[in-house]
Amino acid sequence: MKAFSAGLSRSSAQATHAISVRRGYAFGFLAALIWGGFLVASRYGVGAGLTAADIAFLRYATAGLIVLPWLLCNAPHRLAGVGWVRASCMALFAGPPFVLLSASGYLFAPLAHAAVVQLGALTLFSVLLASIVLREHPSAFRLFGLVLVVAGLIVAAGPALWTSSSHAWIGDLLFASAGLSWAVFTVLQRRWGIPAFAATASLSFVSALVYAPAYLLLTHGRIWHLPWTMLAGQAVVQGVFSGVVAIFAFSRAVQAIGASRAALFPAISPGVAILLGIPVTGEIPSSMQVAGLLVLSAGLLIPLGLNAVRGAKGPQ
Repeated sequence: MKAFSAGLSRSSAQATHAISVRRGYAFGFLAALIWGGFLVASRYGVGAGLTAADIAFLRYATAGLIVLPWLLCNAPHRLAGVGWVRASCMALFAGPPFVLLSASGYLFAPLAHAAVVQLGALTLFSVLLASIVLREHPSAFRLFGLVLVVAGLIVAAGPALWTSSSHAWIGDLLFASAGLSWAVFTVLQRRWGIPAFAATASLSFVSALVYAPAYLLLTHGRIWHLPWTMLAGQAVVQGVFSGVVAIFAFSRAVQAIGASRAALFPAISPGVAILLGIPVTGEIPSSMQVAGLLVLSAGLLIPLGLNAVRGAKGPQ
C-alpha cells in the first residue's frame, strides 16, 4: 500500500512538473515574440524622430502607471516584498539603461544587427552567467549550440566589424551591452527567487520613479510636442507589451524552467524582428545577415527542442 501511495505521489509530482514546464515554455515563446516586436518598434521610433531617451520614458512611465495599483495593494513600502535594493538592481539592468543601450544602437547599425547581436548576446551571456552564478551547468549539447551562436554572430555582424569605414561596430557593441544587461537581470531574478509579477512591478515602478522626472526635467517636456499617434503606439508596444507583459512572461519562464533554459527563447525573436522589419522599416537583410540568423537560430533552437523533450519527462 505504501509503495502504491509512493508511486501515485511520484506520478502526481511528475504530472505537475510537466504542466509547469509546458507553461514555462509557453511564457518563453510569448516573451520572444514580443521582443521581436519591441526591436522593430524601437527601430521605427528612432527613424521617426524619437531618441533613445524618449523611448525609455514611454516604456517605463507607461509600465510604472500600469503596475502602480497592484503595488499599492501589496506592501508598497517593501515593493511587494522585493525590497528597494533588489528592485533598484533589477531596474539598473532591465530598466532604462537597457533601453538606452538598445535604442541607441540604431543610430549606427540596422535592425538585423540588433536582432542577431542583442538577442544572441543575451542568450550567450545568460547561459554563461547561469553556469557561474547559479551552477546551472550546460550540457555538451547546449555547449555545441553556443558554438553555433558565436558562429552566427560572426557571420551576421562580422563584415561591419572588419570594414574600417563602417560605424556599425558601435551599434553592435551597444546591442551586445544591452544583451549582457538583460542577462544579468535574468540571473538575479532566478537567484533571488522573486515571483514574476513582483519582479515586473517593482523594477517598472522604480524605473518610472527615478527616470521619468529626470527625463521631463532635462528635456523640458519636448515629448509632448511630438505626434500623439506615434506616442500612443510606442506607449502600447514599449510600455504595455515590452515593459509589462514580456517581462512577466519571461520571469515566469525563468521560474519554471531555469535561467539557462529560458535564455534560449530569444532564438525566436531575431526572425520575428527581421520579418516584421521588412514592411515596417523597409530594411531588407543582406544574404550574410540571413545566413548568420539561420546559424544563430540553429544554435539556439536545437538545444531548446531537446530541453523541451527532457523537461516534459520530469525533473532531471
